[in-house]
Amino acid sequence: MDWFEPIYDYLSNRDLWAGLLIRTIKIIAILFGTWLFLRIAKSALGQVFAIRLRSPLRLSERREATLIRLIENILTYVVYFIALVMILSEFEVDVTTLIAGAGVVGLAVGFGAQNLVRDIITGFFIIFEKQFSVGDYVRISGIEGFVEEIGLRVTKIKSWTGELHILPNGNINQVTNYSIHNSIAVVDVSIAYEEQIQEAEEVIIELMDELYEKFDAMIVKPEYLGVQDLGPSEVVLRIISEVQPMEHWVIGREIRKAVKQRLDESGIEIPFPRVVMYQRDEQGEVKEKEKA
Repeated sequence: MDWFEPIYDYLSNRDLWAGLLIRTIKIIAILFGTWLFLRIAKSALGQVFAIRLRSPLRLSERREATLIRLIENILTYVVYFIALVMILSEFEVDVTTLIAGAGVVGLAVGFGAQNLVRDIITGFFIIFEKQFSVGDYVRISGIEGFVEEIGLRVTKIKSWTGELHILPNGNINQVTNYSIHNSIAVVDVSIAYEEQIQEAEEVIIELMDELYEKFDAMIVKPEYLGVQDLGPSEVVLRIISEVQPMEHWVIGREIRKAVKQRLDESGIEIPFPRVVMYQRDEQGEVKEKEKA
């Protein structure tokens, strides 16, 4: 029974059990503190986003859920890692080596996936700063279209002809968003040199009042600016109209249609290309012939 005495002495050591009890209490405290901290942090995060939703610069539900999930995951991983290091230190494990090894692995992953990391970070700030939203009409890297989807890694843009462009967020350096502020419809109308400019201006100005009453998308009454250009065979008159975002194409077409109809009713000619041909008859005389 000689082998039993050392074991009995070791197990009956009060300092051993006291140290083990203290260590167990510390580990339980670490686990409880980790759980409590994460619960409070996630609740605070939810409150922050709830306040942001009531502000004018609110996020869409999908982007809000994406941001909350992203931040919660990052927070959870960081807190759990800290808790693991603290627990290992209680078992007298050399955490310095562990942290150094994790740093080396993280550095290697960072070098190998730096483009991926850049895409994710850029995507995070695009969503958080609300640079553009799903449904906005934007121009990015020479590509114009409606934003179909915003992810943490890529952004999808659908052009008006149906092509879907997928852009890595890290390559988005400059964005032009057409959907935030009011748009301006610019319409140029040509009349023949033979027509009276003042008469055409009176017809157009009278028409602008009628169009403002007809279209709700117009923010203010369309404005006639005056003679914009003197072309080879026409005088160009310019009209502008401030409209709701992305309505300038529709309103521009409606203004052109209405102006054309009103000028026709008033007998004011809109010029069209003409070709003058000279032809000799049998007697050698030159005759002029105009062809549209």
